[in-house]
Amino acid sequence: MTDPASAGAARARRQDDLLIVVVDHPPVNALSADVRRGLAEAIAQAGVDPQVRAVVLAGAGANFIAGADIREFGKPPRPPALPDVCNAIENCPKPVVAALHGAALGGGLEVAMAAHYRVALPDARLGLPEVNLGLLPGAGGTQRAPRLMGAAAALDLMLSGAPITAAGALASGLVDRVAEGGDALAAGLAYARELLDQGAGPRRSRDAQGLADKTAARAALAESGERAARARGLYSPLRIVEAVRAAVELPFDEGLATERSLFLQCLDSPQRAALVHAFFAERGTTRVPELKQARPRPLGRVGVVGGGTMGAGITVALLDAGLSAVMIEQDEAALARGLARVRDVYDQAVRKGRLSAAQREERMARHAGALDYAALADADLIIEAVFEDMEVKRAVFAELDRVARPGAVLATNTSYLDVDCIAQATSRPADVLGLHFFSPAHIMKLLEIVVGRATAADTVATGFELARRLRKIPVRAGVCDGFIGNRILAVHRQAADMMMQDGASPYEIDAAVRAFGYPMGPYQMTDMAGGDIGWATRKRRAATRDPAIRYVEIADRICERGWFGQKTGRGFYRYEAGSRQGRPDPEVLEIVDAERRRAGVTPRAFSEGEIQRRYLAAMINEAANVLEEGIADKPADVDAVFLHGYGFPRYRGGPLFYADTVGPARILEDIRAWRNEDPAFWKPSALLVRLAESGRDFASLNTAQP
Repeated sequence: MTDPASAGAARARRQDDLLIVVVDHPPVNALSADVRRGLAEAIAQAGVDPQVRAVVLAGAGANFIAGADIREFGKPPRPPALPDVCNAIENCPKPVVAALHGAALGGGLEVAMAAHYRVALPDARLGLPEVNLGLLPGAGGTQRAPRLMGAAAALDLMLSGAPITAAGALASGLVDRVAEGGDALAAGLAYARELLDQGAGPRRSRDAQGLADKTAARAALAESGERAARARGLYSPLRIVEAVRAAVELPFDEGLATERSLFLQCLDSPQRAALVHAFFAERGTTRVPELKQARPRPLGRVGVVGGGTMGAGITVALLDAGLSAVMIEQDEAALARGLARVRDVYDQAVRKGRLSAAQREERMARHAGALDYAALADADLIIEAVFEDMEVKRAVFAELDRVARPGAVLATNTSYLDVDCIAQATSRPADVLGLHFFSPAHIMKLLEIVVGRATAADTVATGFELARRLRKIPVRAGVCDGFIGNRILAVHRQAADMMMQDGASPYEIDAAVRAFGYPMGPYQMTDMAGGDIGWATRKRRAATRDPAIRYVEIADRICERGWFGQKTGRGFYRYEAGSRQGRPDPEVLEIVDAERRRAGVTPRAFSEGEIQRRYLAAMINEAANVLEEGIADKPADVDAVFLHGYGFPRYRGGPLFYADTVGPARILEDIRAWRNEDPAFWKPSALLVRLAESGRDFASLNTAQP
């Protein structure tokens, strides 16, 4: 749309009596200071140029404007401020048309709402995702969106942070029309010409009538206020509701002033820093040496060995990404169950309106099943997803070594087992890596990419390319029992178990962890995942367990009764038929008391704060060990793992970001104090000691990475 030499700003050119303003700031047309300045200058030019009768705003490349420029995060603000730019657009004496395609997000949508008219291509995605960064729309978005689309729809757009389609925007009143065709600028020019032919002038969003029904608006505020209050401690949702309340109750300019005040409050909130860290941590996980050294191998046809819960979930993820997948099982009955699991996921999606029947059939057409490993002969990637048993997995990999073509990547979905040992079952360890999916595999965003001693750089690059296609957060991990997440999980779960034996009930521990911001506590999580899974792991580790570390047998006693959680109706909690909401079980407390007596423990009370401190200190200390040993590359990677795989509250940034807010020295002080009561468990990490004694923090270790 513009001369490439002029990229990096908003450029204006006149075409007859229309001023065309194109934002050209690759890669996503973010609102940099130069873009904001270009927009402001173009609007000012339009206002004084008698030959300009209307203005068309558009974006170069694949997007309109995708929001703030992340390269300016944390830097002193540069004028002009976006609210001033948006107000100038709205106050332009000539009609302004925004032509939307691709992403029109955050400040980009606020620019569009400040325009007088909006036309969108069908591919446009419109959203106000500021809540995901602990903010609210601060350039008039909380005032203009309710006036355009009504309070209920605007609140949902802002509180969810999720974008809507062009069709949804049209239905809600956020855009005026959806234009067919593939050129947003052409659509904008045609619409502007039509408006001029009709004699249309500026139509300010501040004057729109979406809030005319005050009763409906106040009802939406009440409902959204309850929704925001349930947002597990998040600061910005309630401020969003307050800002929209100002839109409902106050004149526009007073509402803008209220929005600005609330925006600045969010900007100063510690949650904002944590959420920004989470944003960058997710994007930094691909900063690994192998991606600089090699390119991914071809990736089109994929095999999945195993049709259980994980195998079926992985298959759905592959099909959703447009890949072809063949599932291998050991007999006809197992294969039929595996194929049915995949079909059931898609049937449910169709019933819920998330997928059309035609889309389901298109995906299923790329899925096949077989009993013979020979069906994998032409696969580019083969993912093993069988039972978590070393000998079973090694036997599978011996077969894969026999049938897979040269250069095929062989991946294991193991959660704990030694990837190097599995690779030794083949003649090609350079082609082997771990791809640790999290359940349900087609939903959970985390993917640990486990790199063995012999894993080739292009094998690793292929794992990261798969994650990109699956839209997952990939985190590079080294080989150890449990990799990053499950290794750390085992330790802070041990801390919880010791507190349970020492006097805290499992229900008190779960409540304290939820109060910190987790969606559920460790014992609720055990019941959801299935207690038998952890039990099998504990039995596998029994021979190598450190005898100096106290082993708490309460969970084993529960599993010995066949109480495996939700799937059996009992675990640490009792579950009514068909319900996932458990209630405390007096018989579990009797088991806990009996185990305390057997271990000779005199129970004591634990406060909520002490439970949280011990639980988190164990997590942070083991995370420091994981970093020290090179299992994780950088602290931000550990944070990404826990944010996306283990429910760590996003507004706290991740365990190591949180550790920095508390201070490594304070955490070390606690661990040294608790070491007096249990020296085998509470061993300070050498890395934690170095950081605390040198006055450094974990964040300082993020900057020196590839």
